[in-house]
Amino acid sequence: MRLASFRTVRGRLLALLIGIALPIACLTAITATTTYQTVTSGIETAHKRTGDDYVIRARVWYRGILRSLLASGATLSRQAEEGSEACSAAAGRLLEQIPGYRALYILGEARICAASSDPTVQAPQLEQAMISLRARPAGEVWAGAMLTQARYDYVAMGGRRYLAVYARDDDLAKPFQEGLLLVDPDLLQQVFNLGEAESGLQSALVSRQSGVIVARGATGSGTDWLPAKDVLPAQTARWEADSRSGESRIYTARMIAEPDLYVIASFDTALARAARTQFLVLLLAPLLTLILLCLVYLRAIDRHCIHWLRNIEAAARARTTLSTARAVVAPDMPYDIRSVAEAFNTMVDEQEVRQRRLQTALDDNRFLVRELHHRVKNSLQVVQSYIGLTKRDYRGEARMALADAECRVHVLSAAYRFTLADGEMQPVRVELFIEDVATMIANLLDARDNWLSSLVDTGAVLSVDRIIPLGFLIVDVASRGLRSEPGVALRLSVVDLDPETIEITIEADREVAHSAPPKLFAGLLAQVEAVQSRAPQGRLLGAWQVRHRV
Repeated sequence: MRLASFRTVRGRLLALLIGIALPIACLTAITATTTYQTVTSGIETAHKRTGDDYVIRARVWYRGILRSLLASGATLSRQAEEGSEACSAAAGRLLEQIPGYRALYILGEARICAASSDPTVQAPQLEQAMISLRARPAGEVWAGAMLTQARYDYVAMGGRRYLAVYARDDDLAKPFQEGLLLVDPDLLQQVFNLGEAESGLQSALVSRQSGVIVARGATGSGTDWLPAKDVLPAQTARWEADSRSGESRIYTARMIAEPDLYVIASFDTALARAARTQFLVLLLAPLLTLILLCLVYLRAIDRHCIHWLRNIEAAARARTTLSTARAVVAPDMPYDIRSVAEAFNTMVDEQEVRQRRLQTALDDNRFLVRELHHRVKNSLQVVQSYIGLTKRDYRGEARMALADAECRVHVLSAAYRFTLADGEMQPVRVELFIEDVATMIANLLDARDNWLSSLVDTGAVLSVDRIIPLGFLIVDVASRGLRSEPGVALRLSVVDLDPETIEITIEADREVAHSAPPKLFAGLLAQVEAVQSRAPQGRLLGAWQVRHRV
């Protein structure tokens, strides 16, 4: 099993437990099934053996009765030579000597020998019974030598029922030809006495035509224990069915004499139920134990492992919103997980120390930057003042050159003033900056007959790195325009073309002579990231588009 394919600790531990428990569960199921099959097979064998014992005893008993019939028939056939009356008298004495023998009918060499200990049974009735049995097929030959053709049956005479044994010998040379012996069914009771039998065992010799002949068991001669539907076995059968009383029972049956004389034994289902209960216990007890073990194992994993790991995870995630979050360290934590939690808290403490140091350094840097820019702004204002004072001593081109330089210094000073307006470096509003620069140009570069007006309508902002070259660009174009013609008036406009682009346009009130821009002009365009939309021509000194949301 590849535990690495499971993503979580719980999944890997549970997979490991299942990998151990599953073979044990399979082995337990196999053991329980094998035990159940062995027990049920033993019960089935015991049932069949019990039925076989009854069959063997019944067959031995019937064979003994047949031997008695053959021996008596051979003896009485010899005495029949003296006359039927003498033979019948001898048969009567024989019946008196053997308890349970009720009637005897012998036919040999055309002489009849009949006797009965029951006054209701007479020779004509015995003759009719023999004729009926003669017409029926002989029974099968059991193990051992074939004594003669015989049939074992059941007859009713004079209001009573008797077990009938019929024998016939087709050898005309023998004195005995046919014989019928009627036996009291009570004589068979001792055959069905197997001593202390299994609890709930009942057995009977059954004829399909006549019903129960001999029965043994707790119910005596009652028939409620017999199956609700009669089953005539071919040779042997075992099945489970409802009895006539509605109780589920197990039956075994074996044929003794065809076509319908058989032994049936009935057993209650207590042993089968006990075997099933044992099977369920053997199967479910280990499985339930394994399931309980898995549940306890999962509970232990959650309580002693996953719970603490989730606390560490929660503390780590809470660090994004709560700086004081720490992993829980408890005395009942496992040592290795507690070590991880302590290491996490130590790491957090060190991180906070570093963050405080970095914040302090950052604050110091910000202060230094603000101070530096403030010094730069002040220095620029000083330079601008010096230029303004010097400009008073000059006239003509020298004065215009100094005014031009003063404008450029003012661009730098204004840019730093606006970007540090709130004490922090921030983007500069184009509208405020352009208005300030235009006012300075009008004040410094305008002559009596030259002037500069502005129209700024935009909410764009630019960083200080772009706003400074933009101011230089406007000063350069306006300076060259105002010098080109005496008495010229310039108009500066800044409007929004779209939410991301502004257009800067400078035009004169009349056509002016255009001069080539200095080489520095191309560098200013690159720094501002401006694109010339219209070239200088006629009254237009130039138009440029600047994207401010980049």
